[in-house]
Amino acid sequence: MGRVGLRRGGLMVALALLPGLARAQDAFQNRIGPNLPSPAMPSPTLPGAESAPPDQATATLSLAALFAGSDRPLRSGLAWRIYEDRPDGAKPGIVARSEVAAPSFPLAPGPYIATVTYGFASASQRIVMAGAPVSVQLKVNAGALKLSGAIGDVKIAPDQLSFSVFVPIGANSEGRLVRGDVKAGELVRLPEGTYHVVSTYGESNAIQRADLKVDNGKVTDATLNHRAATVTLKLVAAAGAEAFAGTAFSVLTPGGDTIREAIGAFPQVTLAEGDYVLIARHDGQVYTREFKVESGMDRDIEVIAKAG
Repeated sequence: MGRVGLRRGGLMVALALLPGLARAQDAFQNRIGPNLPSPAMPSPTLPGAESAPPDQATATLSLAALFAGSDRPLRSGLAWRIYEDRPDGAKPGIVARSEVAAPSFPLAPGPYIATVTYGFASASQRIVMAGAPVSVQLKVNAGALKLSGAIGDVKIAPDQLSFSVFVPIGANSEGRLVRGDVKAGELVRLPEGTYHVVSTYGESNAIQRADLKVDNGKVTDATLNHRAATVTLKLVAAAGAEAFAGTAFSVLTPGGDTIREAIGAFPQVTLAEGDYVLIARHDGQVYTREFKVESGMDRDIEVIAKAG
């Protein structure tokens, strides 16, 4: 191993290179005190990263939802959101979300707002995290509607029905639409209260209405009874004969209001019980007939194409 000599004040100081230098340093350390600690080396720190004090560590927020006034948990249909509680009044941002029944969120210290929605019902609570686990149960004041339709004792096929749910406002039973196009058998989750329900059978005027109460923690299962029937419209040369294709039909009330229009050889129309006028147009000719709809009696309505 080579050596380098430096002359200082007439003295030649020899320095060992590489391994020799390391052995000289060890010997020097032993002479001045082998028990003295070596200087501590600072730990490397990434730019922008700082060690949080113990009380600034994240902790778990565990949440659950119960029906108000009971210990019954809500186990489905929930949507959870955790918002920052901004002291400056700015719009809070969502920091976490979940759709499981009883979620857990790791959160840094600070104030938050936990919100749960159950259909159209909701509950929220302000929570302050301080580095320790927190468990919170939110109380939701809600129930549900489950709707169906029937004619007499016969259930109407779900795909032939649609429902709209309204909140009455003052004397207006349809003051505010909560949900339209509700399907039969669908569970509609709502805050406790009274609602106005409109049931439409088919696509014409077969409509029924009812006021229904939703109780907290319960499902209101309601069947709306229609007085209606489905008729098949035909333009024929004689009773029981083959229907003319491409016929344009108009169904009117006795007062002349149009209820439904259809084109075809034998279109089907669902109508409320009552009296009607049928107009059939084909090849530039117009034919009319009066007819009556009786609830639950589906039948053919034939218009005879008489010359002149």
